[in-house]
This record gives sequence, C-alpha cells and structure tokens, in this order.
Amino acid sequence: MSTGLDHNSWEQRSMQAVLPAFSDSVTLKSRGPLVLDHGEGIYVVDVHGKRYLDANSGLWNSVAGFNHPVLIEAGCRQFRRFPSYHSFFGRMSDVTIELCERLIAISPFESGRVFLTNSGSEANDTAVKMLWLLATHQSQPQRRKILTRINAYHGVTVAAASMTAKPYNTAFGLPLSDFIHVDCPHYWRYGTPDESEEAYSQRLAERLERVILAEDPSTIAGFFAEPVLGAGGVIPPPTGYFPAIQQVLRRYNIPLIADEVICGLGRTGVLWGSKRFDLDPDIIVASKCITAGYFPMGAVIVKAAVADALDAAIDEQEEFAHGFTSAGHPVGCAIALSAIDLIMTGGLLQNIQALSGQFEAGLAAFASNPHVGEVRTAGWMGALEIVADKETGEPFPAKFRVSEKIANTALDLGLICRPLGQAIVICPPFIMTAEEMHTMFSMLTDTLERVLHPLGELTSG
Repeated sequence: MSTGLDHNSWEQRSMQAVLPAFSDSVTLKSRGPLVLDHGEGIYVVDVHGKRYLDANSGLWNSVAGFNHPVLIEAGCRQFRRFPSYHSFFGRMSDVTIELCERLIAISPFESGRVFLTNSGSEANDTAVKMLWLLATHQSQPQRRKILTRINAYHGVTVAAASMTAKPYNTAFGLPLSDFIHVDCPHYWRYGTPDESEEAYSQRLAERLERVILAEDPSTIAGFFAEPVLGAGGVIPPPTGYFPAIQQVLRRYNIPLIADEVICGLGRTGVLWGSKRFDLDPDIIVASKCITAGYFPMGAVIVKAAVADALDAAIDEQEEFAHGFTSAGHPVGCAIALSAIDLIMTGGLLQNIQALSGQFEAGLAAFASNPHVGEVRTAGWMGALEIVADKETGEPFPAKFRVSEKIANTALDLGLICRPLGQAIVICPPFIMTAEEMHTMFSMLTDTLERVLHPLGELTSG
C-alpha cells in the first residue's frame, strides 16, 4: 500500500528500510512514521520543524527531557576519559562499580549486589536465569515455573515475553512452558458490584494460592510483579493487594521479584514503587529512568540473602555464565550516576511531588466526559479508559480504533500520547513545569473533543 509520501522523504525511506517496533500498521501505511530531528526540553522536533509536546517521556524513560546539559556533559566527559569497556572476566570500569554501589545505596535493600544489563527485558531474563541457577544449586531442578499477572508487561526477549501476558505473544508461539499467568488486579474491570477493594484483593490472593497448589509449590521459582501495571494501562494495585499476595508467597517460600522498569526512580512519586505499594521484594529489576533515556541500561538488584545464595551457586559452577557485551558500559554508567543525582537531589523528584496534585486534578477532570470510564493515576503516570457506555463500561467496537484515533489526532495537534488497548496513557517528563502541564491537558481536552464527540453521536444514533 502506498503512503503517498515523496520517494526521497525521511518518512518513505523509513518505510523502505526500517522494521518498526510496536507500530500500528494501518497508521503507518496511511500516515507514515513520525521522523524526529532533535529535542528541546519536553518537546521533540520532526524533520520538518514541527514541535510536539512528548507527554510519554519518549517511552517512559526520557524523564530529564531531550537535551539536558548535565547528562550530555556526563556522557561527553566519560567518552573523552574511557569510552568503552565490558564487564566480563572480572574486568570493568571504575564508574561501573560506582553505579552498582549507588544503586544498592538508594535501593530498598540494606545491602546487596547488582548485575547490569542493556534493557529491562534483559534484566528480567537475567532474574529468571538467577532463579533457575539457584534452584539447580539447591537440588531443586524442578523449581522452574514463573508466575506473572495477566496484562502485565515484562519485556520482549523470550523469557520476558513469556512473562508478558498479552495476547499478541501467541503469534510467536509464546509463552514457553513453565510460565503461568494469574489474575490481573484491575478492580474497576474485574471487581464485582458488591465487592470492596480489600475483598477483591483477598479474593485474588485466594485464587493465587489455588494456582500455586494446583501447580505444586515445589515447582515454582518466583513471582514477578510491577508495582503498577505500566504497559497494561497504568493499573495501580487495589487496596491491600500486595500484602495479601505476599502472605501467600511467603507461605510457600516463593521469591517476589519487583519489576520496577517503569516505576523505579521516581515515576510513582516516590523513589521506588515497591515503597509506595507495600512490596517487600527479594529482587528488583530496574531500567528506564536509570539513565533518563540517554543510554541503554538495565539492572538486577538482589538483596544480601539472594546475593549470598548466588555466590554459592556461582562458586559451584566456577562462574556465572551469563552477560552482555555492552552491559556496565562506562559511558552509560557515568550518565546513570548523573541521572540519579538529578532525580534525587537535582529537583526532578521534588518537581513530581510538587506538581502531583495538578497532574492528578488535570486527569480527574476528564472523569466527567461521557466516554471516559475510569481515570487512573499513580504519581506521574496516568490513563483514561475510553468507553462507549459509561454505565456498563462497554468499550467502543474494535473497528472504530478509538485509542489510535485519539493518538493520531493528538499528534496532529502537536501532542504525543500513547494508545494502550482502549486507554490513553500519559507519563510526562519529570522536568515538566506547571505551565507546560496546563498546555498538555488543554491539548488533550481538544483531542478528546475532536474524536469522542463524533464517535459518541455515531454510536448513540
């Protein structure tokens, strides 16, 4: 199908040369891709000079905007000093050690160890291999099964995709065996009319226990959970959920792994989503905010008891036969150290906390729209669930492609937001000002009016 684009345009060159990630094919073929030239604060600018307010922080990660001088200088300085190395064979850069020490110091753990990767997907795969290594070392090779939640997102590598309980993974023949998906904790969608959030959480805990018993507790290696389901549509846990779930996990000695790829380092309004939502994990997986999107980076942070057990298992094998060429890259580690400082002491986390009320109120205002079924927020991440019928929660027919229409209309107006199912997700950069936030919500209001009002008339007629 032709896009009608000029043959020599960046857009057409992209269509000919690039296999795009998670891109709606209908939109690509009808509109072409958005090709960007540079960034200015929270804005990105395309090759034609049009500016877009990026309300999604790139992909949750560009929390310091797109041209922060401190991060740019940190990278340039390290490039000049020591531009590249690995972390194999007991050899690594000094800044790699500094970053690992810093991550332990700011983590919820009193002490521990860190394994660096290039992404959250790699970090989740690494955590799975750690659990399997421990099981083998502890003479429990049958302990292979990994529990995650329906609608969770943990990445795209083979193990992480098997943990990602999304329907699209069936096209790849996934999940692999030994990956078990339990209930999605979305109270608005799955709670019963006479059920409180606490009762719903208890029901899910009881259902989890039944799954564990049916699978055999001695075969389960770990339970992975995002504090807030991010790519599932910004779904915070219902009241009492994680305390109830963890009680079951402890009963059967099943480790809890907190996937903080999105939530970690400030997104939920505190440094770690685990702290906000009462998780007490054995392992934390982090990624997106570690470098503020300025370098590929992921981390597996293990508490001291897990680190000690891994040491024993590694000693038995004489090495941890796992690693990535660019993991622990000195330039990435230098940028990460600066990004963490910006978040913690450079005003970014303070800005989130100062403007969270404005963010929550701005999203809450959309609750009066007849086609917004639910408004969800947690710190600076939020979602609007779009519905055809507010009373029943019934979505628009799939053929209307409602969230894609909203995202494309927003793009025409100069706003980048993300469609997820029939929800629209907003997760702005941590540097956003009160005035910029007002602009963002004004643009979103205009977008929804242009899309939902005609659709509402169409469905009611």
